[in-house]
Amino acid sequence: MKYKTALVLAGGAFGTSIGFVLTQKFERVIILVRSEEIYNEINGGENTTYLPGQKLPKSLRAALSWDEVKTLQEGDIQMVISGLPMSAIDDFCKANFSQIKKLLDSGAPLVSLAKGIDHETLKLPDEIYHTHFEAYRKQLMYLSGPSFAKEILDKQITIVSLAGEDKDNLLSACDMLGTDFFKALPTTDVKGVLLGGSLKNVIAIAGGIMEGLGYNHNTRAALITRGIVEMLRFGSYFGARPETFYGPSGMGDLILTTTGELSRNKSFGIEIAKGRKAEEIIAHSKSVVEGYKTTKAAHLLAQSKNINARIFTGLYQVLYQNHDPKEVVGALMMLPPKFEDEG
Repeated sequence: MKYKTALVLAGGAFGTSIGFVLTQKFERVIILVRSEEIYNEINGGENTTYLPGQKLPKSLRAALSWDEVKTLQEGDIQMVISGLPMSAIDDFCKANFSQIKKLLDSGAPLVSLAKGIDHETLKLPDEIYHTHFEAYRKQLMYLSGPSFAKEILDKQITIVSLAGEDKDNLLSACDMLGTDFFKALPTTDVKGVLLGGSLKNVIAIAGGIMEGLGYNHNTRAALITRGIVEMLRFGSYFGARPETFYGPSGMGDLILTTTGELSRNKSFGIEIAKGRKAEEIIAHSKSVVEGYKTTKAAHLLAQSKNINARIFTGLYQVLYQNHDPKEVVGALMMLPPKFEDEG
């Protein structure tokens, strides 16, 4: 093994899958969890709650406390993966500030897997991490791209984007993550990667609704192509590079989540089309449906910054104002035509 120990914060599906990737290069990978159930499952060789049937190697271990992390680690912790969802980042950083700072002081990179926009502050993940660890910006990175957790554990070839401010740190982190089935491509366009990873979840919900209403391939293709156009408008406001949206974290992830049967956001949309309420679906879901809150955040952002985002607005009306999705689709189709370069 080329490296000693990696630490993953939170034991959800994606965090566990990236932990599995790291076992290809690290002698020991530790997942810090809060749930004793998840703790026992991972140490039993399978994260049954989130990834049933997917076997985990013995070098991947769970810990319930920072003290237990110390007893498990082999040498220094050389990489930290944050599998925390958007809603948990701020509180976790506050509660565990000294421990995370110590790891960053040692030079370890911290790679966040979070996708979303905070619906209260309209901040992206990088802004939340910078609030706590501004002095370590060069070590903070953000991973996003077309990557179902189950398929990663099946060693399906997966290519993602890894964004950060420092090129040397990015290349080092890409090497730590690189295997014969998983590859991270470095980029300095942090906003582009984070926006692509966040906004595609909203389009995926819309795709699920369209499928649930009985629409098929023509409609899906229309949604993907118009969806990327609206995503680019958000990117323009944040100064993101357009080409980033045509890479893994943009178009790649958008295609996967709007077509793949393993997409939580698409499945959520299908249930909405059946007439179920969003709150009811969320309450009975083990996994986070990132696109739900991101829909609200994107709508508020579009309103406040005058971003033309009709699909995002239409989905907000369905999820938060109880509009009939068929009527929203009909209203979008009846809008007067415009030249494509005019939006």
